[in-house]
Amino acid sequence: MSDLLCIGTHHFHSRLFVGTGKYATYELMRQALEISGTECVTVAVRRERLYNKDGKNILDFIDLNKYTILPNTAGCFSAEDAIRVARLGRELLTQAKNPGANWVKLEVLGDTKTLLPDPVATLEATKQLVADGFHVLVYTTDDPITARRLKEAGAKSVMPAGSPIGSGQGILNPNNIRICLEYLKENDPDYPVIVDAGVGTASDVAYAMELGADGVLLNTAIAHAKDPVKMALAMKNACQAGYDSYHAGRIPRKLYATASSPMEGRITE
Repeated sequence: MSDLLCIGTHHFHSRLFVGTGKYATYELMRQALEISGTECVTVAVRRERLYNKDGKNILDFIDLNKYTILPNTAGCFSAEDAIRVARLGRELLTQAKNPGANWVKLEVLGDTKTLLPDPVATLEATKQLVADGFHVLVYTTDDPITARRLKEAGAKSVMPAGSPIGSGQGILNPNNIRICLEYLKENDPDYPVIVDAGVGTASDVAYAMELGADGVLLNTAIAHAKDPVKMALAMKNACQAGYDSYHAGRIPRKLYATASSPMEGRITE
């Protein structure tokens, strides 16, 4: 990318954030992360998720000197649980001397069927974690009012969902994403807004970036692809293309055709 994405004290060239869950093997995950070009990877820090069924620790397959780890509170269904997990992540990454120790991707889910966020508990947890010194990146729906309240609560980045987690449906409501961007960037154009959840393929990433998002966070679309490594490369290229397209400025849509070649100066009889 031509300029840096700044979130709190963190600065990145890549605007693609990649999750570490759901891969067939940790070795495959490592390859996908490498080819994606990401500089920041998310890790669920609940104790049972750090080790797989073979007893391997996921952190042994992530270069902590190369990647900034974004600990997340995936699987939490209450503000209390999310706060506890966030503090655990801070402790683990402080011991590992990783710069991601001071921030958290906050998820407080409402139920196991939709995996949609609980807006009340999410707002409560955001306020408490900000007071506790965390740089909070908060997963939310695409509701602009909720997004604005989370920013007002001190979140360093609001992360509206394109569609439900792991659904692969892409951006279901682009107008809401546009309004979220308008509200969150009003009087604060550099405020980082990351589209999180629901990406299914590379065109979804490009579309999110063309809407004006500052980045995209995804996991399942790479991890469950037939070829995760090739998909990771596609996501990298799509993120770059969408970013460049948005900042290049698309032509306006018109009802009728406009000739590519001028009508003036034609050869006539």
